[in-house]
Amino acid sequence: MENRPSSRKFRREKKQFRREFVKDLQPNRVVNRLELVILRIYPRRIIHSKRYNGPLAASCGRDETGLVGLVLWGEQIDRIRIGDVIRIESGWCSLRDGELVVSTGLSGKITVIDR
Repeated sequence: MENRPSSRKFRREKKQFRREFVKDLQPNRVVNRLELVILRIYPRRIIHSKRYNGPLAASCGRDETGLVGLVLWGEQIDRIRIGDVIRIESGWCSLRDGELVVSTGLSGKITVIDR
């Protein structure tokens, strides 16, 4: 039987992923960790679908390798501002009208890391 420190016995450590870049994004793939500067946020609109009812806003961001579209859902619209540096974790990348678009999807997380 292994000897483990009791403090680690019940603690689940959060896995840190290596930062990804816009140039490496591929459609229909998970986005583990992407950091962007928000360049623009378009007006919100209300969506009614089978999976989601509520506000949605398109936006775009960039890193040092390129530009990408970004979908903001619900409270994210009010929390994120132009010029913010954000981190998307466990998001999703898709192709919309021939352009890459990133979203937090159902299980992802968006964090403002600098204003």
